[in-house]
Amino acid sequence: MEQSWLDELREFIAIPSVSADPAHEADVRRAAEWVRDFVKRAGGDAELVRYGERELVIGEIRANANGGGDAPTVMIYGHYDVQPPAPLELWESPPFELSERDGWYYARGIADDKGQLFTLLKAAQLLREQNALPVNIRVVSDGEEEIGGHTVVDFLEADERGADACIIFDGGMTRAEQPEFGLATRGLVAFHLKVRTGERDMHSGYYGGAALNAIHVLMQGLTAVIARDGLLPDALRVGRAPLSQAEVDSLKLLPKGWEILDEAGATPLDPKAADDFYDRTWAEPSLDVNGIRGGKPEFVNTTLIVEAEARFTVRLAPGQDPETIASTAEKLIREAMPPAAEVELIRENSAAPGVFSPDSRAIQLGMEAFKKATGVRPLLVRVGGTLPIYPALAAKGIPTIGTGFALRESNVHSPNERLRVVDIDRAVAAATELYRGLAALD
Repeated sequence: MEQSWLDELREFIAIPSVSADPAHEADVRRAAEWVRDFVKRAGGDAELVRYGERELVIGEIRANANGGGDAPTVMIYGHYDVQPPAPLELWESPPFELSERDGWYYARGIADDKGQLFTLLKAAQLLREQNALPVNIRVVSDGEEEIGGHTVVDFLEADERGADACIIFDGGMTRAEQPEFGLATRGLVAFHLKVRTGERDMHSGYYGGAALNAIHVLMQGLTAVIARDGLLPDALRVGRAPLSQAEVDSLKLLPKGWEILDEAGATPLDPKAADDFYDRTWAEPSLDVNGIRGGKPEFVNTTLIVEAEARFTVRLAPGQDPETIASTAEKLIREAMPPAAEVELIRENSAAPGVFSPDSRAIQLGMEAFKKATGVRPLLVRVGGTLPIYPALAAKGIPTIGTGFALRESNVHSPNERLRVVDIDRAVAAATELYRGLAALD
């Protein structure tokens, strides 16, 4: 990487744009201004556009190869906010100072997502300076991805211009040197369950066995929807789309499920979990209880508890409808609880799954471009997580190349976040070839 690139990247990384911390609100805006100004330096136009309480960077770098003409439009998305760096004592170098050690760049945001966003912008700038940019680049960037913001989704829903394709570098590779294109993401429905069974906590000696215990009621409700033998109840699996043959073929080149679980220090859910790992995390819904509160577990006591609560989330498989699955989950929970209990079930947020066809011309051109840049044809995979921008793009009919250069050992969201030094140049080369390849779109 050239020194000038390194200086720019170091400057971007140094902005502590932690969206989860209100104390860094001004830093998040500074990061937005940095992206805006980079687009302008690259020969484009950009501005900060407010949507509700948040701002987006919206910009454009016009094609200038062969005079521009009626070039296709390619949207690029990335986020300039980052996770909090805590716990600071586990960092081997300051989190907002770009450091190089043993072939890696270390810093908060280097892999997720400032470093990768930088490579998309840099590739566009270099082509523009060479009068060789063959597509119009629409830049859309937000500063609330790390807190689950929906501003970019609101923008896309209202946007009438669209694009012929979108590129997102905010992911990675399961195996080094083997690129992956994410064709689908799981959706999400989040719930807050509250139970009340009496006016006050009671002596379990006087009332135990005769009065409802709120924690027991909570457990009954949750038991009705959690997985049995690795799968959710059939009613919560309605609509899921099986893996395509292309996705099944990709599994042959990915690590075995037991490797993934073992590396994470995870305990398999059941004896089949390792063998079914990808099917369960790509093509099946899952439910996880994210927290439970009730009683006084920190003390030795003999109390019958009358208030309890839990938060849980359902990951929706591609093909499933958030409203259908959410309503079904609510029905199963309420039917499992005693009618006398006071139950409040709050649906806090939701996002649909996002699915793109492996046969789309943009995906096929993208795969050829990546092979040209990296020497390896990407695998077609799914993403077990939830990215609200995916279904928003799919709803607009914008085929999306979702990929990236982070590795499993990149410590994303953890101390000592890192990205390999060589992958900055590789990402710029890949983005360059993507822009050239997507110029063939009608």
